[in-house]
Amino acid sequence: MNGRVIFFLIILFLLVFAETMTFIVLKTSFFNKKSLSFRFIIIWWGFTLFLYLFLFFGRNANLSNSFKNYYLNFFMFILLCKLFFAFFYLILFLTSFIQEKWVNLPKEEIKGRRDFLTKISLGLTAIPFSSLIYGMVKTAFDFKLHTIHYSNSKIPKSFDGFKIVQISDIHTGSLHNSHQLEKAIEVILKQKADLIVFTGDLVNNTSDEAIYFIDILKSIKAPYGVFSILGNHDYGDYYNWPNEEEKRKDFEQMIQIHKSLDWNLLRNESVIIKKDNEQFTLIGVENWGANLHFKKYGDLSKALEGIDKESFQILLSHDPSHWNKEVLTKYPSIDLTLSGHTHGFQFGIEIPGFIKWSPSKYIYPHWAGMYRRKHQNLYVNRGLGCLGYMGRIGIKPEITLIQLHKS
Repeated sequence: MNGRVIFFLIILFLLVFAETMTFIVLKTSFFNKKSLSFRFIIIWWGFTLFLYLFLFFGRNANLSNSFKNYYLNFFMFILLCKLFFAFFYLILFLTSFIQEKWVNLPKEEIKGRRDFLTKISLGLTAIPFSSLIYGMVKTAFDFKLHTIHYSNSKIPKSFDGFKIVQISDIHTGSLHNSHQLEKAIEVILKQKADLIVFTGDLVNNTSDEAIYFIDILKSIKAPYGVFSILGNHDYGDYYNWPNEEEKRKDFEQMIQIHKSLDWNLLRNESVIIKKDNEQFTLIGVENWGANLHFKKYGDLSKALEGIDKESFQILLSHDPSHWNKEVLTKYPSIDLTLSGHTHGFQFGIEIPGFIKWSPSKYIYPHWAGMYRRKHQNLYVNRGLGCLGYMGRIGIKPEITLIQLHKS
């Protein structure tokens, strides 16, 4: 049995567990009378069926991205609350059941205890629910600046102290106004970077999601330019296009948007960054990941054609699995790779010097921060925006300042 099947079975089990356990407990505790019981069954399962049907079939409906995002988050809130409630109740029930059998309590007292367990479980469910709300209204826009001092003997002397700002995964399709994006850009410009790079996923599904934000994003500028690459969401692969021609037009518009932003889009190519008669190589590839679900558009061998193998090299590659799967095994001349993609799962715990954990680590071994293998380094940006859940819990949106130092 492969990993995909196991993952699917686990998700299916959790869904069935959350739905059935919550239904049985609430029905038994609050709707036990026959007159109420039938109504509760019809309303509960009718509403639940509607939620799932709209989730799977409504995504292709002619509705705004804003509405779809809100619906997805509403669905997630309902499902997670059911899951947490079922989990809390099960733990409390098993504990109480052992006590009841141990002291042989009468049935009347047992029923009272079960009703109390239900109320306690509902109260405990309010904790993760509040966290989800807080993650949307506060943490999602609590931008954190990560400052990295990167040293390498290959860095030319004139680039000692050179500042690069990396941003990634803006996901404009999840934005509902420009206010928070303006706040992020204010932090970006405050760093007075020499060079700014964007490592992919400007949109969620279609290029027109970014059009409203062009004038705002154009304010991102740096003396040595702004360079960008495409992420897996920038190709229109997750939208149900009527035909290939429409998809092609959307992708052409995506390319034009990068031009409108005055961003230098690197599509399997490299550029030379010069300063005081010295230089380093900046390489950009299209999306390439080890995951079989993602199409591989990147061609690193093409991007490296004609470059000086001895030069200091920085690679922009959206998916960090590219570093482990291909960069380390085939291209030892690449010194520093900058990626995004993972978002740090938008959920986790990070206490500097103590703990760094996210479910993302079980999918991507390199999911956030700096990694090193011999003389090669990878930095994974936690992303600026959100996808799916329009919030973050424990993993703040990131703006990275990388300062180069000649060692």
